[in-house]
Amino acid sequence: MAYSQVRFKILPSVRSLYDKLVQIKVEGLAPHKPVRLTSKLADDRGIIFRASALYKADETGQVDVCRAPSFGGSYTGVEPMGLFWAMAPDTPHSKLLKKNVLSPTLVELEALSEETAELLASETCERGYLTDGMKRIPLQEGKLRGVLFIPAGEGPFPGILDLYILGGGLNEPRASLLASKGFVVLALAYYGYKDLPKNPQHLDLEYFEEALTYFRRRPEVKGPGIGIISISLSGGLALAMSSFFPGITATVCINGCIANSMFPLHYKDIIIPPLPIIRKNIRIKTSGLSDVYNCTPDTTLVEHRACLFPIEHSSCQFLFAASEDDRNWKSVFFAEQAAATLRNHGKESFQLVTYPKAGHFLEVPYMPFCESGFHAAVKTEVVFGGEPKAHSEAQLDLWERVQHFFRTHL
Repeated sequence: MAYSQVRFKILPSVRSLYDKLVQIKVEGLAPHKPVRLTSKLADDRGIIFRASALYKADETGQVDVCRAPSFGGSYTGVEPMGLFWAMAPDTPHSKLLKKNVLSPTLVELEALSEETAELLASETCERGYLTDGMKRIPLQEGKLRGVLFIPAGEGPFPGILDLYILGGGLNEPRASLLASKGFVVLALAYYGYKDLPKNPQHLDLEYFEEALTYFRRRPEVKGPGIGIISISLSGGLALAMSSFFPGITATVCINGCIANSMFPLHYKDIIIPPLPIIRKNIRIKTSGLSDVYNCTPDTTLVEHRACLFPIEHSSCQFLFAASEDDRNWKSVFFAEQAAATLRNHGKESFQLVTYPKAGHFLEVPYMPFCESGFHAAVKTEVVFGGEPKAHSEAQLDLWERVQHFFRTHL
């Protein structure tokens, strides 16, 4: 059979937003023959991520990834977006890095004969972050640094502050994709970005108060209330802001901690100390990776009360999302403690959702699963928990919940 007729068909288009499902078909194959589909991308550091799956062409010589099961490779079964979420890094312990969202992530797809390893067809899928007419405005206002994303069309729009500070730098994909849904989003940096300090000694809550004031005054921001989305260390920061600042209406805290961690937190004459890290509780797994799950002390003990964020003073709605297999720390326990604190003060102003078999970094849909990586607090590679398929399903579910939550409360 001549393979010149083999081609990829990607619907609705080879260009799509990163969080959108695409339908991948391969046509012109030999009927009933096995074919291996592969995907590959290079992130902003040049680290390669890839996945592969084994399919069997139907009687018409077609594979439709949305309908046909994979029989082996990076995943099995019917997984329409498996070639995206199941990608794993060639360099171990790497999390996909996308610094600047002005350019799309390019995913190279190939179809190979399973019998001869011959390349039958290839295509490049562009996974973008900005919709037509959206603005990306770098923020350099006084001490403040970050990037503002403004949707296309007539504003003003509901405003969301995106906090993602652990490890320094700035994370733009989530903020830009939220802006594509009709929110104006400020991705705020705190350290390790532009001329900001590289190694801060504390978290200055007044910096975030200044950012909130600036953001609320932007003409594109609808107001009066502002939303916050956060993850990990930034989750605690979001809880602190919600506790001390008026004008925050809706806060999303993903795998955060109810107590302060890593850095002392300063606000005016208040200092909230960080929880101590119990280093003797680090467990080395057979893989050689560290498991730090039990390194965070019991946040219900009296001696750690000074580390807790006073979320009972908050006036906003909360969405707590927690992964049941998060090995970074006890995310479900912290979320349940936060909910109990609010309830004990007569507040039912929260939703709590937990995800079985999901790990620490719950990102935007179809982002490759991050199984392990360098941990800024313990200065070594750690396991982050989770299973790729369940983690991917959690990301998809949470993304819809986040949008609904903000539309309801902003």
